[in-house]
Amino acid sequence: MSLKVVKNLESSIDNSNRELLKTIGKIAADVGVEVYAVGGFVRDFFLKKAVKDIDFVVVGDGIAFAKLVGGRLNSNRVAVYKKFGTAMVGIEDYELEFVGARKESYRGDSRKPAVEPADLMADLARRDFTINAMALSLQKDSFFDLVDPFHGKKDLRARIIRTPLDPEVTFADDPLRIMRAIRFSAQLKFDIEEKTKAAISATADRLKIISQERITDEFIKIISVIKPGKSFFLMDELRVLPQFLPEFSKLKGVDEKDGYAHKDVFSHTLKVLDNISEKTDKTELRLAALFHDIAKPQTKKFVEGKGWSFHGHEELGARMIPRIFKNLRLPRDWQNYVQKLTRLHLRPIALTEEECTDSAYRRLLFQAGGDLEDLLTLCRADITSRNAQRRKKYLQNFEFVIQRLNDVEAKDKMRSFQSPVRGTEIMEICGIQPGRMVGKIKNRIEEAILDGEIENDYEAAKKYLLAIKDEFVTE
Repeated sequence: MSLKVVKNLESSIDNSNRELLKTIGKIAADVGVEVYAVGGFVRDFFLKKAVKDIDFVVVGDGIAFAKLVGGRLNSNRVAVYKKFGTAMVGIEDYELEFVGARKESYRGDSRKPAVEPADLMADLARRDFTINAMALSLQKDSFFDLVDPFHGKKDLRARIIRTPLDPEVTFADDPLRIMRAIRFSAQLKFDIEEKTKAAISATADRLKIISQERITDEFIKIISVIKPGKSFFLMDELRVLPQFLPEFSKLKGVDEKDGYAHKDVFSHTLKVLDNISEKTDKTELRLAALFHDIAKPQTKKFVEGKGWSFHGHEELGARMIPRIFKNLRLPRDWQNYVQKLTRLHLRPIALTEEECTDSAYRRLLFQAGGDLEDLLTLCRADITSRNAQRRKKYLQNFEFVIQRLNDVEAKDKMRSFQSPVRGTEIMEICGIQPGRMVGKIKNRIEEAILDGEIENDYEAAKKYLLAIKDEFVTE
């Protein structure tokens, strides 16, 4: 292995980082320890990104050196993680992580390596990608020299993701690096080098030894980039997607019969995801875009003379969401939100296709509640026709629906709607005990308001209750 060194980068480092690194270098010199800033800090320095989290490799005891740094800099935020051999020191708005230089060896059925102390070169060799395998020396005689044995700086310039060592060994040892390669490619807009891509495809099934939480953490970072669709095509190409999201892989393909063909739901969905990502960085809304058509393969049916139908896919899709979210270990509140938007995503579009009464608009306002704006954002993103005239027509119709929704909302105050007569008063007026009957009566009042039989106010609702209570009391 050739040791590639770029001499003194001090003048390129901003003042605050320079002074902090000089201080840590002086502490290292005082106790005769080799220390290097490594990984993401060095990568992001060359990418001209501001960094407040800095990783350090110590040739020796990383935890002991971290404690020394914390004491010298009067930090009251020193956290030791003995299990991982690391320590974190908080200095003002900096988070400094220290670890002893090490090398790792893996068993075939686990990504938990056997770890032993090593020198800097062995430590850099174990890292995931060349762009993360650079080190900035803090030694007195080589201060701010770049140590770059795997040509990470060159790969940064070429915008390439590649592994320092044999990529098949790298990914087989720690398959989470497969997801990290795709995530870095998405975040940095870098290409994955061809040999590295081939190794990802060859080892993709090794992801089964990784905890779902770790995979999902990378997955969420991937869908959080500006245009995440490209990464899903890449994950599909490299056999990664079926390893953790097989339901989405099933969206691929187009059927044709009697001259009728449908959209490729896989490509359409990723277009919707990219569309919505231009409007919001809200993770759960992006997930709704990703899953809104998830049940189309199961509901696909050919209707003679009409073509392909996906009748009921919104309802079946909503019922599929809990299992998908459980498998991905996603939050329960996100699940409920995505279920709602999946179930309702056709409703605004349907209102553009027919003349509807205020009742239909009231029901949508009631069912969407506080998530109406997000639902409408999803529906706009779902208009992906390549025909400019057709797309213009759809958007004009959609704007008409939004205006009607605003008019009905202003008149009927439906978004925060609930029965104006509460449960306690229903029990008093009807002389009944708590139970299912109270809910049935409330539902009847709400339905009357939604259908426009009575106004959405207390007096009208109470009068209606008095008129119908005997129907329930005598049951």
